[in-house]
Amino acid sequence: MPRFWCGIDWSESTNGVAVVDKTGTVVAHIRGEEAPTGVEEILALLLGLRTSHTHSRKHVPVAIETRHGLLVAGLRAKGQPVVAINPSVVARYRGRASPARRKSDRTDAVLLANVLRTDGALHRYLPHLTDQAQAVTVLARAQRDAIHMRQHHAHQVHSILRTYYPAALLAWRDLHGGLVRAEARAFLALAPTPRQGAALTRRKIADTLAAGRFRLVDEHAARLHEILQQHQLRHAAALEEALGHRMLAALRQLDDACTNVEHLTAKATDAFHAHPHAPIYATLPAVGPIIGARLLGEIGDDPDRFTTARGLRAYAGVAPLTWESSTSRVVTHRRIANRNLKEVGHHWAFASLTRSAGCRAHYDRRRAHGDRYAAALRHLYGKLLSSLHHCLKHGVPYREETAFPPRER
Repeated sequence: MPRFWCGIDWSESTNGVAVVDKTGTVVAHIRGEEAPTGVEEILALLLGLRTSHTHSRKHVPVAIETRHGLLVAGLRAKGQPVVAINPSVVARYRGRASPARRKSDRTDAVLLANVLRTDGALHRYLPHLTDQAQAVTVLARAQRDAIHMRQHHAHQVHSILRTYYPAALLAWRDLHGGLVRAEARAFLALAPTPRQGAALTRRKIADTLAAGRFRLVDEHAARLHEILQQHQLRHAAALEEALGHRMLAALRQLDDACTNVEHLTAKATDAFHAHPHAPIYATLPAVGPIIGARLLGEIGDDPDRFTTARGLRAYAGVAPLTWESSTSRVVTHRRIANRNLKEVGHHWAFASLTRSAGCRAHYDRRRAHGDRYAAALRHLYGKLLSSLHHCLKHGVPYREETAFPPRER
């Protein structure tokens, strides 16, 4: 049982640090920077709370409103237990301390310490993740963000082309990837305006497609040539050229975004395969390097983080949530969860439908039971997470006949 609790009001410049005892009395308060000297000051403060040989600074839990940053990393590197408390939770506690809901660095630090003192059992210490797992987390999230950025720039290019170059949109509309395809971007760079596109020969179009490693080059070159020769509404030459330059600027951003996606995908894949848990993840249906990296990055590799499969499902937002009051009882899905893990779970469950007979049968059974599309996928995701939790806990590969016995198929 801790005798002292510490709270840190984190900021970009200085941090307010406060320590309270069992009665909630503030026994120490300092201000420190996010620097090696600041970390040493905090640790020295915690160490000097008692002179007894039974006291250790590691017995003093530290509450802070973030789980990232150099300050948290510095404290954890020294073995200090840290509890990350969501800012929205802290905001609700603020009304308990004062009806005026006043705010300052000192009062917030004291409030964080008292949150642990009164309700410490409701909050968990940050998991002990290996450096490999943290690297996978960073790269998997960066790859996901890069994909979103690539789609954003693709939409920009699409929006500009729609105003003056409908033939370019028609040319790539029915092909997977659309304007993101390498040959589509090469073609737009070669002919950024309708006039330049109409002047291209089939041979020139074929050479551009071949540079993008396009299959059936001659057939697609003939198709594109026919589309570009069709009569379309056009702007004046000067305006069309200006719009072409605007599109090229957006196209360069799209090219950079595509390069970033390729680079981060390769790095995330390498980091995932280098992790010891990767072979277990790879045995589950539809888990490739990217889905595996995202799952591993959000779940981590701390064996004590999720003691039960239900805890993991709740963290992912697929464990049901019950609202009950008097005679009213409603069971719904969780909206407060790890959004990254919830998002990848939807893709994982959907991809598993064509790669696992057990997953497909489970999904069909939920649909027949009355679940809608999203609810059935969410239920399947929970089933897959339970299987993953069992495999990681016992260090065994996934087995279809165990996860989905013949009577459930």
